[in-house]
Amino acid sequence: MSLVNFWRVRRYVAIARPDHWVKNIFLFPGTAAALVVAPQGIQLRIVADLLLGLISLCLLASANYTINEYLDAQYDRFHPLKNQRPGAQGLLDVRLVSVQYFLLGSVGLVLAWQINLPFFWTSVWLLLMGLIYNVPPIRTKDKAYIDVLSESVNNPIRFLMGWFLVAPNYLPPASALLAYWMGGAFLMGVKRYSEYRAIDNPSRAAKYRRSFGQYTEKNLLLSSFFFALCSGLFLGIFLIKYRVELLLTFPLFAALFTWYLAIGIRNESAAQAPEKLYHEVAFLAFAVFTFFFSVALFFVDIPFLRGFMEPHLIPIASGKP
Repeated sequence: MSLVNFWRVRRYVAIARPDHWVKNIFLFPGTAAALVVAPQGIQLRIVADLLLGLISLCLLASANYTINEYLDAQYDRFHPLKNQRPGAQGLLDVRLVSVQYFLLGSVGLVLAWQINLPFFWTSVWLLLMGLIYNVPPIRTKDKAYIDVLSESVNNPIRFLMGWFLVAPNYLPPASALLAYWMGGAFLMGVKRYSEYRAIDNPSRAAKYRRSFGQYTEKNLLLSSFFFALCSGLFLGIFLIKYRVELLLTFPLFAALFTWYLAIGIRNESAAQAPEKLYHEVAFLAFAVFTFFFSVALFFVDIPFLRGFMEPHLIPIASGKP
């Protein structure tokens, strides 16, 4: 392969963003929840399906990244870092981009079909959201607040894919999906806030991302706070309803939200590119600890916590002194 062809191939590999595949770990909580909440629906091919499902998800995500890169090219030129991307530099051929999108999406769906029907239709939903988010005339990424909500819906989609890998005959709790969605909206809101601050020029920011024309640092921060509160509400409902011992994890989740916001308000924050959060070693270690602590609580009974499940009044002495 000549040097010219090597760089051309590398260019198209880059727009598939394999370095972003780390985000697909959001599939695993769905699998873990299914193993605990719906054990009666679990199938036997867990390991094989998990590996196949993860590959399918990565390919489908790369299909979405491929069209995202091409359709964002005219806007990425105004970003201080993204202006170095192949699309922003006008180095992409729409025909090759289309072929790459079709191949990644098709192979991803074929693999999804091998697992089960609910996983397959959830995979179709993931591809559809990529089109809704990126392709005109809908292109929800250009609309304030809707951009955050439509992008973060990929989180509950990943949760569903993880769930259906092992429990295709049952739907997961709505509270878990809503908590996951709002948690993703919080993460995306903080990312938007961090990006907006980094550009530090409202006019240039609006040229890079049209929704930034309707945002300010203040409303981005407030909306992130709103999404965090909503996520906490639905998370609390899930924890109390399915395993009261999980209430002990709530302070840990609150700490994670607060810690991530602290990361987001730094200059040159890793929140601008969450796939680079591996630099935040202490934060990731705490997140892993929270995950395993949550799993452990599914196997530990703490009877006195069940008192929180039953409303009651505590009598006090009354009467005149």
